Amino acid sequence: MQMPEENIPLIQQELSTDFNLPVTNNKKQLSEALAEGINYLIQTDFARLINILYRIDISEQTLKQTLEQQADQDAGLLIAELILERQLQKQKMRAQFKPQQNIPDDDKW
Repeated sequence: MQMPEENIPLIQQELSTDFNLPVTNNKKQLSEALAEGINYLIQTDFARLINILYRIDISEQTLKQTLEQQADQDAGLLIAELILERQLQKQKMRAQFKPQQNIPDDDKW
């Protein structure tokens, strides 16, 4: 799934409370920095990583399936891709259900 570049700074900002991420417009750079943070948590505070994934709404089943299917790849990078994909889905949903600003005064309550 290709991510439009304009979404990257917003995703970076949303994830910055959990990970020390660089300010960037580059998806690859963000993904690598996120993977580094994830790998650090895998080694030092796995429970915190699980909590973050739960809050972001990455299902345990999706996580297990991704890691099993691509066991030869860097787990941090795989999880980073799942997180970025999920954040993009959330942005699309927010945009889709954004309240209309051009409602006539007669129709407002």
